[in-house]
Amino acid sequence: MSSVDVVRAELALAVLYLNKAEARDKICRAIQYGSRFLSKGEPGTAQNVEKSTNLARKVFRLLKFINDLHALISPAPRETPLALVLLGKSKNALLSTFLFLDQIVWLGRTGIYKNKERAELMGRVSLFCWMGSSVCTTLVELGELGRLSASMKKLEKDLKKGEKYQNEQYRAKVRQSNERSLALIKAAMDIVVAVGLLQLAPKKVTPRVTGAFGFVTSLISCYQLLPSPPQSKTS
Repeated sequence: MSSVDVVRAELALAVLYLNKAEARDKICRAIQYGSRFLSKGEPGTAQNVEKSTNLARKVFRLLKFINDLHALISPAPRETPLALVLLGKSKNALLSTFLFLDQIVWLGRTGIYKNKERAELMGRVSLFCWMGSSVCTTLVELGELGRLSASMKKLEKDLKKGEKYQNEQYRAKVRQSNERSLALIKAAMDIVVAVGLLQLAPKKVTPRVTGAFGFVTSLISCYQLLPSPPQSKTS
């Protein structure tokens, strides 16, 4: 491939990535929490950027609660343990509630919904729902990692020591394990972000800590949404 073809392919991936509303939302989220880290919760330019970006993000999430509502009523894979199914459905219910209530918060901040006190209450309830969904996600990822670890050990027994990394099934399980480990880290850090936003531990989880954790989880989300690069053709 020529250098022009490489640049064209990279730009095509960038266009594909930025065409996703979810990707743009996560980029804005990184800006929001990065600004929170810089502002330390004090008035100024950084806090103004945080507030305006936070409001802009809510537009990207309009009707997004339908996604988790659909996942909630969809049947789970038969081989999934009941405990993990219940945790997964709880996560979907809580996340769907968070996204639905977040739209009421947006209506309140734009002035369409006039009852500001109720809108603020809805905002706080929605954050508790988000924190609950993050807890459920953490537990689900822990459970799935345990299942993956057991299946990998079983597969290792059937393969010779030097053959496991040449085995496609084993390599696929390693990739799944890495992806779930990253999702576990993100979910655990999001719990800290929720605690900071709700000010449940204001002395320990300061606005700067909340901003730092939120910025890192935003970068993880951006990475998770990256499209797979096209495989080069070999003769």
